[in-house]
Amino acid sequence: MSLSVPILYEDGDCVVFNKPSGLLVIPTEKNEQHTLVTIVNEGRAPKDHLYPAHRIDRDTSGVILFAKGKERQQALMQFFKEKRVHKTYIALAHGHLKETSGKIRIPVKDFHQRKFARHLPAQSALTHYEVEDYYKDFTLVKVMPITGRTNQIRIHFAKIGHPLVGEDKYAFRRDFELRFRRTALHAWRLEWPKIDGKGMNHVQAELAQDMKDFLEKHKD
Repeated sequence: MSLSVPILYEDGDCVVFNKPSGLLVIPTEKNEQHTLVTIVNEGRAPKDHLYPAHRIDRDTSGVILFAKGKERQQALMQFFKEKRVHKTYIALAHGHLKETSGKIRIPVKDFHQRKFARHLPAQSALTHYEVEDYYKDFTLVKVMPITGRTNQIRIHFAKIGHPLVGEDKYAFRRDFELRFRRTALHAWRLEWPKIDGKGMNHVQAELAQDMKDFLEKHKD
């Protein structure tokens, strides 16, 4: 297994990895083979294969949950559908958010696994956020998406006029002086029910090194 994808937690039902940025979770229609799924299953027998219970963007670093077997994958995915999984991200947003905490409730189109999604109506989407710190030209934010639409956090912050640092899909990089090689978004914490019903699991991934370096560089 690649040392670049460390294990954060493991039990009889699942494995949690700390995904590096720049890596797809599963192959796309372009059939890219260098993905997290292929890396973590390298050398595993078919009966021991791991299956992702959810996805995070290629650019996004941090916590991602895999199930041991398809039956457990379905159980974990059901927790996500029932909104019993709590996700917390760390993001860097351009400018200074006026409110130190708030909710962003803006419908978005969910393109996840929907070939013709562009022709579908937007769906409700809700994101909570809390400001952690203000820097000269950006805000360090803790983000809790309540719904799980594709690119929801990136879209929501762009819509309120504070796109994430490094954003190049929902904002024009040339409009901002700050530069970052990717979208500054890190899956920091995940909390989900144990499959046996006996309590909750919770795992955190230390902030990615490139985001740490960026914060250090821009300290007052």
